[in-house]
Amino acid sequence: MSDQRVTLTFEPEITAFYCIYCGYMAADTAGALHVQYPANVKFVRMPCSGKTDVRYLLEAFEQGADGVYVVACPIGNCHHVRGNERGRLRLNRAKKILDEIGLGGERLDMFFMSGSQAQAYANAAQVMTERIRKLGPNPLKGRNGNGRMKDDVKPLPEEDEEADFRGRRPKKG
Repeated sequence: MSDQRVTLTFEPEITAFYCIYCGYMAADTAGALHVQYPANVKFVRMPCSGKTDVRYLLEAFEQGADGVYVVACPIGNCHHVRGNERGRLRLNRAKKILDEIGLGGERLDMFFMSGSQAQAYANAAQVMTERIRKLGPNPLKGRNGNGRMKDDVKPLPEEDEEADFRGRRPKKG
């Protein structure tokens, strides 16, 4: 019974990666035509879905996304010839990794559409939102980069606020 209440009130955070050609144009067309779609989707533009990197997809989950999807040009109609096919291969690899670590590959998907398909764009957002509502929140939420609960771990004295920063640390001294 409590699981049903959680599912009904849970509003997933979804990250959508899309190419600047078809994906961006579909989003822009949806906006221009006032096509309604869930407001819980954060957008990340890429030059091409062929630039989809397994690392980016997994990082979105690590940063708290409950679901992630990629919007690409239709197969056979990519502006960068076969970029969407390369992106699909990388996405499938990321799905396998998600399954192996127990997060679930069904939290990740890819949609193919042209720039004029505003309704298809809205449908993709709706499909992912409904799917993730059924799956529930990302199990990694509330955990730090080491997989430990944030509340369980106090920073070591030598650690500072930049200890979790994944890039270069500033030089001290």
